[in-house]
Amino acid sequence: MRRLTISVDEDLADAFDALLTRKGYLNRSEAFRDVVRKELGQTDVAEGKTKWCVATVRFVYDHHERQLSNRLTQMQHEHHDLTVASQHVHLDHDNCLETLILKGRLAEVHACANAIISQTGVRHGNVHIVPVEMKKEKYTQVGHTHIHPHR
Repeated sequence: MRRLTISVDEDLADAFDALLTRKGYLNRSEAFRDVVRKELGQTDVAEGKTKWCVATVRFVYDHHERQLSNRLTQMQHEHHDLTVASQHVHLDHDNCLETLILKGRLAEVHACANAIISQTGVRHGNVHIVPVEMKKEKYTQVGHTHIHPHR
């Protein structure tokens, strides 16, 4: 491990220390490493350097919207190779919250997530993408080939 020495003004140091406390870090080094990893990951995604990712897609929708529940389910089935898990929560009489976990190639995950949250009747939605390095292996399934990333 390499040691870095940095200098920051008092206000920034105090704000960083407050962040450490709020987030439960035991030391500045681990917090600094996480901040740098996050920034580098976001930069890699923005610059198209990331091939694989995992993502959470969270959205609130009106389950009374005509055929919306069916469309959302159909979209998840059409992207079964990306959809790892989903959780459905009834918020009240009209609103549902759904959280999806997607895994795959960045472009495909991003397109799927955007297609879902842009559906008419989806009131709020966001996507959180985390770049990951995964080994790819071919996997054949009933007449077609997919590349599935594995740890």
